[in-house]
Amino acid sequence: MTKWTTSDIPPQDGRLAVVTGTGGIGYETALALARAGGSVILAGRSPAKGAEAVERVQAAVPGAKIVFERLDLANLASIAEFAERIGTAHERLDLLVNNAGVMVPPTRRVTEDGFELQLGTNHLGHFALTARLLPLLRRGDRARVVALSSVAARSGKIDFDDLNAEKSYRPMPVYCQSKLACLMFAFELQRRSAAGGWGITSIAAHPGVSRTDLLLNSAGRWDINRILRTTLPFLFQPTAQGALPILFAATSPEAKAGGYYGPDRLGETRGWPAASKIPPAAEDRAVAARLWERSEAMTGAIFPAAAA
Repeated sequence: MTKWTTSDIPPQDGRLAVVTGTGGIGYETALALARAGGSVILAGRSPAKGAEAVERVQAAVPGAKIVFERLDLANLASIAEFAERIGTAHERLDLLVNNAGVMVPPTRRVTEDGFELQLGTNHLGHFALTARLLPLLRRGDRARVVALSSVAARSGKIDFDDLNAEKSYRPMPVYCQSKLACLMFAFELQRRSAAGGWGITSIAAHPGVSRTDLLLNSAGRWDINRILRTTLPFLFQPTAQGALPILFAATSPEAKAGGYYGPDRLGETRGWPAASKIPPAAEDRAVAARLWERSEAMTGAIFPAAAA
């Protein structure tokens, strides 16, 4: 694969995208899609941050078709309300980028619905959001769903005996589990779309190690990762570069259904979009099916079993 950049994004005119997360990778993804002519709904918790992001995109891209909609992925009621608003305002959805996330809060926190915050936001919230938006996606034009994973997924393990980290909470292993769950959801969504005739392409991507606000949310003041991020920022690639694999998965005709993309250099920590090495745990279909069932039971978000 050549050095793919935003200049390679096909025209997005007439396409509608929902991107979760108003800063970092979410912002850069929305900016690039708007620059390519797409209509973008930027979704996040903070109206103030959302308004600021929209203003920045509009300043960079005069005439950009972008709006902010409030969405709290740590709240199932907020997800349902968001999906209802989008469904009322739009007949179809062509792209969903499940980007927003939480990384290694130092102590165990829970969502409004009682889920451990990282699993609840990174995986369960996006699982429920995708289910709620599925009818719109099925009416979309070559609709895609892009799930953001992480290099941290390599160390992940789905602990069904303590999925919510109630027995033991360690920030990084719980984060790794949540990002492995995101990756497994992407693969399972593609398999079920193909089997059920949903007509949706599901692709996973990760940004490598990029300078984002998420990375600064580490486990403590003296955590070695936080020290490196704040004192040696040159180790981390720019956020716009980190967004390229996500944009490739979202727009490129070369991106394959059920594929996984990330940077191509230094152990996939930086570089240009390329196919990523899939962690063996992510390819366990039995675990993926079990995780899907548990996710449906926990969120109450039900996907169709077969083609309608």
